[in-house]
Amino acid sequence: MTSDKGGEPQALEGASLNEESSQVLEARFQKSARLAETRPIFPNTFRPRSQVEAIRLELGDKTHDELEALSRVEVVAGRLMAKRDYGKSTFYDLQDSTGRIQLYLRRDHVSPECFELAKQLDIGDLVGASGRIFKTKTGELSILIENLELVTKSLWPLPEKFHEMSVELKYRRRYVDLIMSENSRRVFRIRSQVVSYLRKFLEERGFWEVETPMMHPIPGGATARPFETYHNALERKLFLRVAPELYLKRLLVGGLGRVYEINRSFRNEGLSVQHNPEFTMLEFYQSYAAYEDLMDLTEKMFSGAAETLLGSPELVYQGLSISLKSPWPRLSFYQSLETIGQTPTEALYDREKALARLASLGGEKNSNDSLGKILAKIFDLVVEPKLIDPTFITLYPAEISPLARRNDANPELTDRFELFVAGRELANGFSELNDPLDQRQRFLTQVAEREAGDEEGMYFDEDYIRALMYGMPPAAGEGVGIDRLVMLLTDSASIRDVILFPHMRPEK
Repeated sequence: MTSDKGGEPQALEGASLNEESSQVLEARFQKSARLAETRPIFPNTFRPRSQVEAIRLELGDKTHDELEALSRVEVVAGRLMAKRDYGKSTFYDLQDSTGRIQLYLRRDHVSPECFELAKQLDIGDLVGASGRIFKTKTGELSILIENLELVTKSLWPLPEKFHEMSVELKYRRRYVDLIMSENSRRVFRIRSQVVSYLRKFLEERGFWEVETPMMHPIPGGATARPFETYHNALERKLFLRVAPELYLKRLLVGGLGRVYEINRSFRNEGLSVQHNPEFTMLEFYQSYAAYEDLMDLTEKMFSGAAETLLGSPELVYQGLSISLKSPWPRLSFYQSLETIGQTPTEALYDREKALARLASLGGEKNSNDSLGKILAKIFDLVVEPKLIDPTFITLYPAEISPLARRNDANPELTDRFELFVAGRELANGFSELNDPLDQRQRFLTQVAEREAGDEEGMYFDEDYIRALMYGMPPAAGEGVGIDRLVMLLTDSASIRDVILFPHMRPEK
C-alpha cells in the first residue's frame, strides 16, 4: 500500500470496485499523495493524554464559566466522523474507543500550517488534537483546537452517514461496523464484561482457571462432528476440540477440586442464528458436588451477571420480557414432553409411537435413532421454543447422555440438566459419571453408533478410561455457551452479532 519511504500511497491492486467507488478512491489517493509531499501521512509520534469518556465523566457537568476558570487543556486522538465547515471555522466530531467529542477549529486560533492541514482532512482520518475544553452556547462539551495533527490517513472512505451497511457487510467488515455503530461497540464491550464477570464469579468460589489442549488425538466431550487436521512431525491425525470436558475431568482425578476454562471449541456443523463452527464456552467442574448444586450456582451466576452488567435481572430479548430472578422452574425431560409438548404418555416409552409423533410434527426421521434420540427431536420441536423464562430441564435419558451419572432411583435416566432461556439452550450440566466400567460400555455404544453412520457419535478414549480407573471423586460439571449468553444480555438476534469475526460463506 505504501512506498519504501513510508509516506506516499501506491496504487491499490486487486480491489473489486464499481466506477463510483473507484473515482472516490482515486480522489483520496491523489489527496494523500499531495499531503505526503509535505508531511508523513502514517506517523507514529502523537500520544493522547486523555480519552473522551474520562473527559465527559470529569467535566461533563461543569458549566461554561466553570470550564473557562479551569482553562483545562486536553490532548486526544481518534477518528473524524463528521465535519461542518464554515470557512474560517470548522466543527469536527472525533471518536475514540470510548466515545465522541466535538472539536472546534478557528482560523485565528491556530497556525496557518495547521489550518491548511485541517482543510485537507477527510472523514475517516485519524487525528490528534490538543486544546482548551469549553462548552458551546448549546451546552456541547467541546475542545477549542490549538494544534491538530494527522495521525493516519484513511484511504478508503467510510459508508455514507445515512446509508446503513447491509447485515452481511457488517459481519464481513467488522472493523467498519465498529467504527460506524455505537450499538456494535456496546455489544462487544458487554461481551468483554461478561467474560470478566464469569472469571471473578468462579474464582471467588475457589475455582482455578486452567488451559487444556485445543488439538486432540481423540475428539471427545460432546456428541459432535469434529474438524480434522494433521501434524506432520508427529505423523498423526488430530482433531480440533469439540469440548474440553474429558481433559478437565482428568484434572479432577489429579486432585484439582474446582477448575474452569473459558475456551474456543470447534464443531464441523451448519451455520445458523444460533450456531457458528467456532464458538466460546465456559466449562467448570466441582468435586464433591451434584447437578442440583450447579443449578443453584447457575441461577446466581446468570442473575448476578444481569444485575452487575445491566442493573437488573429483568430484561427484554427480541420483544420478550424475561426475568432472570431466581428461583427458576425445574421440570424433568419427560414431564416437559407431556405438559409443555402435549406428547401422549404412551409415545414416551414406545419407539414406534414416538416415531409416529415425530412424523406428525414434520420432524426428521432416522431408522437408526434410539427412542431417546427420537424424544430429543420431539423436545426440540415442541418444548424448547416454549421455554422463554429460564427453565431447568432435568433427568435426561442415559442413552443421550453418554458422560452423565445414572440416577440412583432410575438408572435409565441421568442426573443431568439443561438450561433454556428465550427458547434456546444456554447451559448443559450433570453429575459426572466416574464409574470406569459404565463409561467404557457407553463409549462402546457410541462407537457402534458411529459405525452405523452417526457422524456425531463419540470415539473410544482409552486414556480417559484409565484416568477414571485411578479414581475420580464424585463431581458435577457444566458448560455455558458464552456467545448465547451475550446474545441474551445484549438483545442480539443472531450469534454473528456477538462474534467479532463470524465465519461466512465465500464472497461471490
